[in-house]
Amino acid sequence: MPIRSLIAAAALLLGAVSTPVSAQPTAPREESAESLPAAPGRDEAFGTCSACHAYRLVAAQGLSRERWDETITLMSEKHGMAKLDDDERRVVLDYLAKAHPPKKTTGTGGFQVPFAPQ
Repeated sequence: MPIRSLIAAAALLLGAVSTPVSAQPTAPREESAESLPAAPGRDEAFGTCSACHAYRLVAAQGLSRERWDETITLMSEKHGMAKLDDDERRVVLDYLAKAHPPKKTTGTGGFQVPFAPQ
């Protein structure tokens, strides 16, 4: 084996061995409805939202009921979410508004919702 190949192999091996454990990718956390705040509509909201993305994205938002309503419309019209009938929508909205109300912002920047209507 040529010396260059040996040096390259040694460098790769050394890099793999010296990489800290914390830099290794971690497996995604399992999400379940039971891990969410308990309230009526929890299972429905979890099922509706996590059908397309991780629920932690939803939980990170914090919107008013009106903004949650606009977001559900946006998800249905622009992102292919199945439309909810009136009763389903009310149950999901009630849960989202209670479990993930508007976040208090500090400073001048505030929190910007990445997918909510503007």
